[in-house]
Amino acid sequence: DGKASEGGLNVTLTIRLLMHGKEVGSIIGKKGETVKKMREESGARINISEGTCPERIVTITGPTDAIFKAFSMIALKFEEDINASMTNSTVTSKPPVTLRLVVPASQCGSLIGKGGSKIKEIRESTGAQVQVAGDMLPNSTERAVTISGTPDAIIQCVKQICVVMLESPPKGATIPYRPKPASAPIIFAGGQAFTIQGQYAIPHPDLTKLHQLAMQHPPFTPLGQTTPGFPGLDATTPTSSHELTIPNDLIGCIIGRQGSKINEIRQMSGAQIKIANATEGSAERQVTITGSPANISLAQYLINAR
Repeated sequence: DGKASEGGLNVTLTIRLLMHGKEVGSIIGKKGETVKKMREESGARINISEGTCPERIVTITGPTDAIFKAFSMIALKFEEDINASMTNSTVTSKPPVTLRLVVPASQCGSLIGKGGSKIKEIRESTGAQVQVAGDMLPNSTERAVTISGTPDAIIQCVKQICVVMLESPPKGATIPYRPKPASAPIIFAGGQAFTIQGQYAIPHPDLTKLHQLAMQHPPFTPLGQTTPGFPGLDATTPTSSHELTIPNDLIGCIIGRQGSKINEIRQMSGAQIKIANATEGSAERQVTITGSPANISLAQYLINAR
């Protein structure tokens, strides 16, 4: 450890942090001033992933001493935020500063140590809480390592983690964790598509076009339900009937076991479907579909698909 702090271990390292939007905002600061200051004073490269996600990845790269300096600035900034949030609150106990590192799963074993010995040693010597997530982050081979404590404990803890990561580099290829954009819920109303953002519905022209196209092709109407929200599919559409003949040897796959398939088609299409009994000497069965034009075309589509 003595060597690490005196720059004896001065190799370039990359550490990835997982942050919420609010935390990232605090690090960036007004007009990017805070992050600019952190970059200049620490000498580390600080990159922040794209902003359409609720979670962002902050990548810190540089010689070890630059990384420690950047970390101490981040930890102190978070502590400042905690103090600021407590000025008007009634909470008496001060929450610790918490950082989430993203570490290749292949290095987590060394971090935990035999029977948890290494992680225990780090906790005891730094006074920070350290937790390694049991599961990998979605679609990646990385795990989250959560560190919490005083800014000083966090910096000591990061130093020890860096030493472990330098001593046991990742094995094999690492698939980095990439936060997914928040998928905003979509609603259709009055022939338009809207995405919900916070408390507002924002018109979505691309989805509206898709939605209107879908409305012009009956088989793909939203599963034949007559929902008032979908124009052109209101409940007043006149019902009609349509006859189909189906060869006897194919009727089984449409009916399904104990009628399971035909019931599924009825439910999905919203149409009524009657299958006539087999008539002697005929190789075909009569099928009658009743409902709105949209229901009928969807039922036909599903029957043909079977």
